[in-house]
Amino acid sequence: MDVFALFATRVSAALKSLYPEVTEEALSRLVVEPPRDPGHGDLSSNVAMVVAKPLGKNPREIATALAEHFASDEDVASVEVAGPGFLNFRIADPLWLDVLRAVGREGAAFGRTNVGKGERVNVEYVSANPTGPMHVGHTRGAVFGDVLASLMEYSGYDVTREYYINDAGSQINTLARSTLLRYREALGESIDIPSGFYPGDYLIPVGEALAKEFGDGLLGKPEDEVLPLAKERVLDAMMAMIKSDLAGLGIHHDVFFSERTLHGPDGDIARTLAWLREQGMIYQGRLEPPKGKTPDEWEDREQTLFRATDWGDDIDRPLVKSDGSYTYLAADIAYHRNKYLRGFKHMVNVLGADHSGYVKRLQAAVKAVSHGEADIDVRICQLVRLMKNGEPFKMSKRSGDLVTVADVVEEVGADATRFMLLFRRNDAAMDFDFALVKEQTRDNPVFYVQYAHARACSIFRVAERDLPGMDLSDSALRLAELEQLATPAELDLVRAVAQWPRTVTAAAVAHEPHRIAFYLYELAAAFHGFWAKGKEDVSLRFVNAADPTLTLARLALVGAVRRVLVNGLTLLGVSAPDELS
Repeated sequence: MDVFALFATRVSAALKSLYPEVTEEALSRLVVEPPRDPGHGDLSSNVAMVVAKPLGKNPREIATALAEHFASDEDVASVEVAGPGFLNFRIADPLWLDVLRAVGREGAAFGRTNVGKGERVNVEYVSANPTGPMHVGHTRGAVFGDVLASLMEYSGYDVTREYYINDAGSQINTLARSTLLRYREALGESIDIPSGFYPGDYLIPVGEALAKEFGDGLLGKPEDEVLPLAKERVLDAMMAMIKSDLAGLGIHHDVFFSERTLHGPDGDIARTLAWLREQGMIYQGRLEPPKGKTPDEWEDREQTLFRATDWGDDIDRPLVKSDGSYTYLAADIAYHRNKYLRGFKHMVNVLGADHSGYVKRLQAAVKAVSHGEADIDVRICQLVRLMKNGEPFKMSKRSGDLVTVADVVEEVGADATRFMLLFRRNDAAMDFDFALVKEQTRDNPVFYVQYAHARACSIFRVAERDLPGMDLSDSALRLAELEQLATPAELDLVRAVAQWPRTVTAAAVAHEPHRIAFYLYELAAAFHGFWAKGKEDVSLRFVNAADPTLTLARLALVGAVRRVLVNGLTLLGVSAPDELS
């Protein structure tokens, strides 16, 4: 039950009855949300202002007509017109109590919506080069993408979680050559690792496996014979390591797409370039030299160019290098056309901070290969700085100078890692403080939220102890006399619970999973605040053995808070412990 969506529907219906000429396009901009100042009411709508111009009327006139309409609505305690035409509602208490009843009925489904209407969405995230273990720089995007996919599934989208394996290009040849050095080392040879090779100890087991499988049979053979074999073995090993690191964070993918499958004379890149040429989207031409500097991608020669400017990019983009190989963009265009041909008209790519300049060309590519039918949202995850007590932190690492995902999870756990990486907008740089995430204080968000759930469980244990004969089952809580909840503190907590469905929908539509973490922290604060009031005023305690009717009603409220905390933490992939040590 989403009170905000309910009133958006009612406001829309009221407006249509008062002004039948209003258009759906005008109504599409209608918003019902909490007012910035809680003193202005429970809900606020901009409806009068967004339809005033199309209707040719003064917004306050429209707002006043709507206010008169809602004056007789039994779910509205009061309605006022404010400022240039805002419509501010105060909701009658019985409707808020209906929210608690909805939580009791719907349980794990409370907050689940069908805003996605089954639309297929491809969420691509992580997509780290398979040249070593997952490092901490990948972790933020991995968690963001995983939670966004869960959030969109929860909101009615048909989501595919995809990992793009960058297993083509010179870095993979270098990885294979580095592996062959470790193979020689496993056979007893002393080796020096040249600059530019991969020096990590994580390749030692791969070299040893080659030695066990082939003995010295690979020595002396030409590189073009042994390199493909080494590539296959090391890529399998690296992807197994990456999948293991991701599993340690609770992250899994539905599809692992190999870049290598795009290449070759009959591969997707060749077919896509042929299709682009047929569509008139590529041409032979020269790029103007950029102002101020010469980037690596610019060459003063006639070359194959993608008409990216026709689709919103700043310049046209080269697709073939001077040596005849394809540019990164050529592969990306082919890959996203492949997604489109697989039926995805909505795509989300989660990329690192170093890809900020790549957004427009990806958007142009998706528009071009779908003739504008598909869309892509590129979410950039900014850098994470590792800190301890406010100072840069250098932790011991399992892979030389590389801080891995496994290192971080081992240090603080998967719960703290996931929650903290979401407790800031993805487009803002953040500090990850190892000392903070171990504190048992309000300053540690993951502890504060998990403690709220543990406290709710503790309240039920107290009730079982103090009222041993009372039925505290879910069915009994659903029959509680919720009208007993009448104090401002109780109703404020009910209002906080009622924000959950709206928060889910807004976060899913905006592709902003941090909103879930923020909301859970605010709900936890409201719950802890109510509990603290009970220490000062015994009449506000959740359990009152002398008044079992009021106790059952308050336990229904506690149960609703607990349920929403579980629903939210589950979306984040974070546990909801019954007790904290």
